Amino acid sequence: MLKISNHYVSKIVFFLLFVEVLVLVGAAYAGAAVRFLGLEEGGAVPGIDHFFTSALAFAAAIIFSMSAMGMYQLNFSEGLRNPFFNKLMPSFAIGFVILTLLFYVAPEIQIGRGLLLVVFLIAGVGILAARTIFFKTSELRFLESRILFLGSGALAKECSELAMRDTSYHKYDIAGFIPMPQEDALVPADRLMTIREGHSLAWVAAANNVKEIVVSVENRRSGFPIQELLDCKLQGIKVTDAATFFERETCQIRVDSLQPSWLVFGGGFDQSFVRSFMKRSFDLICSGAILLATFPIMLITALLIYIEDRAPIFYQQERVGKDGNTFNVLKFRSMRNDAEKGGKPQWAAQNDPRVTRVGNFIRKTRIDELPQILNVFKGEMSFVGPRPERPYFVEQLAEVVPYYNVRHSIKPGITGWAQVRYGYGSSAEDALQKLQYDLYYVKNNSLFLDILILIDTLKVVLFRSGR
Repeated sequence: MLKISNHYVSKIVFFLLFVEVLVLVGAAYAGAAVRFLGLEEGGAVPGIDHFFTSALAFAAAIIFSMSAMGMYQLNFSEGLRNPFFNKLMPSFAIGFVILTLLFYVAPEIQIGRGLLLVVFLIAGVGILAARTIFFKTSELRFLESRILFLGSGALAKECSELAMRDTSYHKYDIAGFIPMPQEDALVPADRLMTIREGHSLAWVAAANNVKEIVVSVENRRSGFPIQELLDCKLQGIKVTDAATFFERETCQIRVDSLQPSWLVFGGGFDQSFVRSFMKRSFDLICSGAILLATFPIMLITALLIYIEDRAPIFYQQERVGKDGNTFNVLKFRSMRNDAEKGGKPQWAAQNDPRVTRVGNFIRKTRIDELPQILNVFKGEMSFVGPRPERPYFVEQLAEVVPYYNVRHSIKPGITGWAQVRYGYGSSAEDALQKLQYDLYYVKNNSLFLDILILIDTLKVVLFRSGR
């Protein structure tokens, strides 16, 4: 895994992205060669002076569209056929719209319609070929990383199941499990390994060609081989804590077995002036651009809400923000006027019967969130951050969910890591799962991660899979 601005990115995905950028730029030049094959040397080729810029613009638009369609969230169980027709073709359609707008703004880099059609055809064939080779190559064992688990209890079992997920593109070959004293073995007995007298943990790891040891031991008070782990690290074997392994593989921070020292001494949690300045600038630029682009949609939404369920069009609700301070969030009303009879707060849920027909659509497409742009301008919210919750639920969740108030160390957001990765929460268990995503964002937040979340948000809107 690569770590870019504190966010974990698979080396395989990064390599695939790099290859497909080359394929798309190459497709632009190949299309130009085919389209202008009959022109004599010195003939007028439209836009040839800016063709490299045009090729880069084409590649950037398609890569952005493919990312928005989730084509870099690889699922090996899907195969190639379904993603090609269900995702690549819509990606090209979105890319065409983006390029049309871009060429209108910068006509000097425009690619003619005839040439663009040829480029799209070559690009489609090139991406299909690249992904076919990639998927076939991924089945070879040399791409697998051989790992060893220190521990054989519940934590080791969970980590091993995570490592062997069928849909995972980062494959592991598990060498075995080293049992620890006073720990019940919950993994297959034939996978247990023992360290014989005269041998060391480093010897066992080297003998089994282990590249990484995952420390998945819950009780480290007695018999914990800290010196042997240090020897392994000095010999070039990577040693990873279970919390870091979980964070890396799921982009969450597991809280039920988390050591407070891991949060204190680990990296991340950047609250510097530079990060705050970049965050605020990003908020204002994105909010201003989206307000201008969606203002007509907001007017139509207000009219439809009034026609279906009359006034009020908006509703304000008290939410908990940064440092536990409360503020009133502004949203389009998506539920009936009597959604909370008696004034008692209720959890929102998927297919909530209180949601109106217009409300169901605007929740799925996240249009109901757009008025929160005003909260961003006021500085009460960020564009990207943890979802702000109501004080009534915060008091309940803080009592049963560990580290819940950590999410209040930064401003809440209109969209966020938990919103694009998890559905509506209707219980404390859902809140725990969403918190694990929120903690990952609080710990690793950066401009790079904000951009990825915006792309994922676009995918949610396109598929109407609102969270």
